[in-house]
Amino acid sequence: MPRGFSCPEEADDRYETPPVTELQRLMWTKKGTSSHLDKVQPRIYIGDMYAAKDKRKLLAHHITHVLNAADGKFNVNTGHSFYRDTKITYHGVVAFDMPYFDLSPFFYPAANFIKNALSSPTGKVFVHCAMGLSRSSTLVLAYLIIHENMTLVDAIKAVSANRHISPNNGFLEQLRELDKKLHYQGPARSSSAYGRT
Repeated sequence: MPRGFSCPEEADDRYETPPVTELQRLMWTKKGTSSHLDKVQPRIYIGDMYAAKDKRKLLAHHITHVLNAADGKFNVNTGHSFYRDTKITYHGVVAFDMPYFDLSPFFYPAANFIKNALSSPTGKVFVHCAMGLSRSSTLVLAYLIIHENMTLVDAIKAVSANRHISPNNGFLEQLRELDKKLHYQGPARSSSAYGRT
């Protein structure tokens, strides 16, 4: 069965990045939860600012690394100093949940931070923003595309099965570009179910 979305009559299994509307539909059909902290992949958690500020909860989950996708004084202002009384390693990304904000320059640094966190057998990473829906999920999806060799479709399926996620349209377009760069194989013939956008 083809990965992603393609024409049923196509004999081979070429993958083509679907349009934003199809990606949104894929997220809406999943049954993930929306608690303060959800495990979305082995040793990867996504959550909100409430969990980020609950050090006891983080330590109870054995979190070793925190990736704040909403860093800064106008966002979730935790930082290295907030976790100084723990052994948690911190990385902050100053990002805003707006469709015109370019989050893509942070894809590789954030993905590398997650990969480094998981390089230890006991490493567990908590990725959060304010609500745990858009910025944080975008960075986790980017990690799965970059380091776990998942397509964007597979990454969305994997994460949204465990948590409700909702990257804004701008972030979805940026993820589509990353997906096309790393996984695009092109249509098997001149037509495709959705065409290139």
